Formats: sequence, structure tokens, C-alpha cells
Amino acid sequence: MMKKAFVTKEQIEEITKKYPTPFHIYDEKGIIENARAVNKAFSWNPGFREYFAVKATPNPVIMDILMKEGCGFDCSSITELMLSKAVGAKGELIMFSSNDTPASEFVYADKIGGIINFDDITHIEFARQALGGRLPETISCRYNPGGVFQMSNGIMDNPGDSKYGMTKKQLIDSYKLLKSYGVKSFGIHAFLASNTVTNEYYPMLAGQLFELAREVQEETDCKIKFINLSGGVGIPYKPDQEPNDILKIGEGVREQFEKLLVPAGMGDVAIYTEMGRFMLGPYGGLVTKAIHEKHIYKEYIGVDACAVNLMRPAMYGSYHHITVLGKEDARCDHIYDVVGSLCENNDKFAIDRELPEIEMGDYLFIHDTGAHGFAMGYNYNGKLWSSELLLKEDGRVECIRRAQTPRDYFATLDNLEMFAKLDEILKENE
Repeated sequence: MMKKAFVTKEQIEEITKKYPTPFHIYDEKGIIENARAVNKAFSWNPGFREYFAVKATPNPVIMDILMKEGCGFDCSSITELMLSKAVGAKGELIMFSSNDTPASEFVYADKIGGIINFDDITHIEFARQALGGRLPETISCRYNPGGVFQMSNGIMDNPGDSKYGMTKKQLIDSYKLLKSYGVKSFGIHAFLASNTVTNEYYPMLAGQLFELAREVQEETDCKIKFINLSGGVGIPYKPDQEPNDILKIGEGVREQFEKLLVPAGMGDVAIYTEMGRFMLGPYGGLVTKAIHEKHIYKEYIGVDACAVNLMRPAMYGSYHHITVLGKEDARCDHIYDVVGSLCENNDKFAIDRELPEIEMGDYLFIHDTGAHGFAMGYNYNGKLWSSELLLKEDGRVECIRRAQTPRDYFATLDNLEMFAKLDEILKENE
């Protein structure tokens, strides 16, 4: 099996006449088609909404595309809330799921009408005080079952080691407390496993949460308005992995819904999701150019991107497939480490990777960077963030975030004399 890039060498050669590498590029057509598939998969639930996890790809142009397809936004910070508001989202189109949250962020989330999702029972009183002794009418709480979350294909994740969410007792106590403070409707939220490449995860999680919802409603008399399955539906980073089938996943959740909620008189509960990786991951790529080769104890290809453009391989040892554009059909008979220029030995996009022979000037397409790619960028070694481009459905390319410049990098310095010196240096080099 092989992964196919959504751009060709010829397209990239044309794009780089205006936008130099490295850059992240996104596929508008793929994003739209995938969003529609998600909505179709859960169309059996009238209240369904996908709350795109803004943390995955915080670009307002991307967010606007998704909002036009009916998506809301899951936010984890005040700046993500502001981005959501800026693209026109308001009220229950915004979910605020954060942890260790500053009081000012609860205040802003409430101000724009977003749904607050409490991570801990202690946050209830904390937020109530921040909001002047009141709480919104709709509140969600995050559940953590503890222990190990296991599926038929083995251990998936370990919620017991996670800092997120509440125990069942805390959850039930939270709903009782919230009800005493005048909250009228309630949501349940949980995230138990990350990047699951199996159609089993969501239905299994749904079964647990639906049973929990029945228990909560019976014990507290709180009206459960929605159940949020959060994220965790993954993508096949490796070419030999079978991708998730979102239609089968949606059908599996429906079966659990009809088995557990409908008989309990809870057939009006809305199902929410908060996917980032599944919504955007495969529809973005990092394009970089080979600029150096090194032949020592191993064979190295140096590219003009580095870990500041894509942190996941350095941080997690994550696999991202690489296509050498124009050599898609060539034999992969060379073994390379593909590296960036950071002063860190883990700045490697690939280790001992079988690839076609790479010549200087070749363009490499690093797959599946549409989520948690650009968003995790940073400025170590004084490296600058790349641009973000959008490949439109009609084939045009739009710059949706320009590349960072040295002037941007220096702009937050508070020493006016030093900034003036740097400005002079910049002007000399322009």
C-alpha cells in the first residue's frame, strides 16, 4: 500500500515561485468531503454536532470552512475562544473544554455564551465565584473512569494516569451541586484513548457513557441534554494501516444509543464529537526541500524544514509518511535519516526510512500534518514559523497564514533601544 500526496511535483514547482518552502498546505476538497461524511454518519441523531478541536489546526480560514459544514468548535484557551468568535461562532456552537483554567477564561467563555465543560469538581465553585456567584444554565462535566481502557485488539490507553476528568462519585456530586446552583441542562464528556485506528472505539465509549448517563439521570434527576464522545478517532499514519470507516463508527454508536438510551426515555439526547485529527490530519502536508546530504555513519538528507514546523516525530517518535514528489513510482532502495537543522539530535522526520534516491532540490511531501502540525510550532533556535497555504477546490492556492519574519520574532521585545538596533539590522538585510 502507498499514500498518495494531494499535490504533484508540478503543482509545487509552481507554488514555490511565490511561496518558498517549507510550508504546510491543506486540501479544501478533502476537508469538505470528510466533514460531510462525518455529518452523514451521525445524521440519525437530530442534535448531532461535530465540535472541531481548534487546538489541532487553529486557522480561521479552516475553521470557517468547517463552520459552513455545520461544525462548532471545541476550545481549550481564551485565544481559541476568540478565534471561534471571530469566525462567527457563538453560544452553543462553542464548547470550552480546558483544565487548570484561569478565572478570566471562564469569564470570557461565559461572556460569549459557550458551553463550559468542567474538568474537576473543584472548578465549579472556582468558576461560580469568577462569574459573580452564578453559573450558566447549561454545563458539561468531564468523566474519567480510571484504570485501563482496553479493547478487543489490546490495551488502548490508561485513563488512570490521565490528569483529566472526574471520578464517577465526583461526577454525580458535581451534577447535584450544579443543580442546586440553578443549572438546568447537563452534558457528559469523556476522552479515554488517543488516535485509535479501529471502528470499535467510539461505540465502546458510547456504551459506557450511555450507561453512565442513565445512572446519573436516575440518581440526580438532572436532565442530560448531550453526551460528548470527544476525540480519539484516529488516522492511519502508516500506509499499511486500514483507515477508520466513519459510517461504521456512526452506526455502532447508533446501535448503542437505541439499546441503552431509547428504552430509558432518553432518545432526545444529542450526540457531540470533538475530533481534530480525524477531521484535518490527512488533509494537510508539510512540503520541504532537500538542501543537504551527508555521508558518515549513516546517510542523511537535510531539508529546509525542522521540528519547529512539525514537532510530532521529535516529541513522540511519531511516524509520518514521506513522498518524494515526482518519484512516486521509483524504487525505495535507499535508506535515509531525513533531518532538520535544529541543534537537537531528535530533529528527524524519518529514521532509517526506505525512500527513492533523493537529489538536492527534490521536494518532499510529509503526510498527515493537517492536525497537530503547524499548531505545535515553536521558535527554538530562532527558527521562524512557516506559511500555511490552502489548495482550493478549483485548484487555486491561497495563503491563509503568511510565514513569520524576523521582525515578528523580535516584536515582543520590550527594550526599545534593542528593538531599534535590530530594526536597523533588518533594514540592512532587506
